[in-house]
Amino acid sequence: MNIHEYQAKSILARYGVPVPKGKIVTNSKDAQAAAREIGGDVWVVKAQIHAGGRGKAGGVKIAKKLSEVAQYVDEMLGKTLVTHQTGPGGKVVNQVLIEQGLSIEQELYLGIVLDRRRSRLVVMASMEGGVEIEEVARKSPEKILKVVIDPLLGLTDFQARELVFGLQLPTTLTKKATQFLRALYKAFTESDASIAEINPLVLTRDGELLALDAKINLDDNALFRHLDLQEFYDPTEEDPKEVEASKHQLNYISLDGSIGCMVNGAGLAMATMDIIKLYGAEPANFLDVGGGTTTERIKEAFKILLSDANTKVVLVNIFGGIVHCDRVATGIIEAAKQVHLKIPLVVRLQGTHSDEGRAIIVKSGLPIITAGTMSEAAQKSVQALKERGA
Repeated sequence: MNIHEYQAKSILARYGVPVPKGKIVTNSKDAQAAAREIGGDVWVVKAQIHAGGRGKAGGVKIAKKLSEVAQYVDEMLGKTLVTHQTGPGGKVVNQVLIEQGLSIEQELYLGIVLDRRRSRLVVMASMEGGVEIEEVARKSPEKILKVVIDPLLGLTDFQARELVFGLQLPTTLTKKATQFLRALYKAFTESDASIAEINPLVLTRDGELLALDAKINLDDNALFRHLDLQEFYDPTEEDPKEVEASKHQLNYISLDGSIGCMVNGAGLAMATMDIIKLYGAEPANFLDVGGGTTTERIKEAFKILLSDANTKVVLVNIFGGIVHCDRVATGIIEAAKQVHLKIPLVVRLQGTHSDEGRAIIVKSGLPIITAGTMSEAAQKSVQALKERGA
């Protein structure tokens, strides 16, 4: 689960990671009050969306007057920010973080990720902070320091000191920086995070280390252990179709193609998308109805597929193991009638009750294209797409 910067900082602060003073606001009047409460004579106004690159898109401003704080908040709220991470559609700003201005001496990078190849957490640090770490990794990988964490030992003192020394911080800050690292590691593990990134980690001119920006992603599968963190979920940041799909225990991801795919199982979904591309078209989505699906869930899945204006053809590819193909067929027929289906529909059913499912489709009298193999289903879908001139 993605969360906002201010939410990530609230998690870090619980574990003793120093963060700037800040308040979240949703209007300019509250913004001025927040700035007064924070104090100082410089404030940073930061749009809150689930994407990086906000500064380049006008989503981060420095204000030196209370009137400027209000002005920047008014300019940001309701604005659609388009960054390299949002895609061309961008994301609408609904909240703004007002934060104290800092006198920065140095910008660093610090992050924790899961290395799936090693099945271990890796702590990364770099003196190249405030820039995209992916660019640093591509151009100057030697500038990124890494330590691999033994899950039985956790982040040890010597590993923390290794990173601190590698960042070439003043020796007077060794203890403070080590404590910072250990607090970040504890926040990561106890929150069941999947990634934690502080970019930049700043050293101020008065010798303080603070997380100037923070990104934390939480493991959805562990949220049952964190009822308080569940409240950080912001549906306005998600694709409405994905939100609707989650209500029905469906896995849906929007893509950029024209053929909508309804499948059961992630492996079959990947194979279906691959074979669509093999025959010269692009998938419009990834929609996995799962194993223990019902007729009602199939109906909802079908409606979600058709709600995407980019979908010009629908391909249903079901291999019945736990799921029964006759239930799938019934759901498809009912949904097609309800939405008055106007685009080509290709259906391939194999496995449990597949004969019954195909009989239901034939009996319906609807203009549904059937296929016996994945290859045939993909070919027929691509052909139908071409015939529509899409």
